[in-house]
Amino acid sequence: QVQLVESGGGLVRPGGSLRLSCRVSGGISAIYALGWYRQTPGKQRELVARIAHAGTTDYADAVKGRFTISRDDAKNTAYLQMDSLQPEDTAVYFCTAGQNWFSFSYWGQGTQVTIPA
Repeated sequence: QVQLVESGGGLVRPGGSLRLSCRVSGGISAIYALGWYRQTPGKQRELVARIAHAGTTDYADAVKGRFTISRDDAKNTAYLQMDSLQPEDTAVYFCTAGQNWFSFSYWGQGTQVTIPA
């Protein structure tokens, strides 16, 4: 069973940076893509970024040019580098993994990112 554990959330001032990490364990060989979603109260969870096994990446328009997703397969870890953070980036961020590009079946517990206005 694939398990995901996020870390790195916190509170940062507008314009600041954070790096989220996602440690993957169990069944990693079946994973094609890793991704990050975020969710705020009363809203649907939205895709922030995803990365395929071969390194192809995809970003939400709202974070393009500010966020960078990467993966270190030797460490079974995915990262989300978040720069130029703004209050609208405040959310719970979830790491996710899937066996294809479009469907994510495994989820972490989430980590809170807060940027005060």
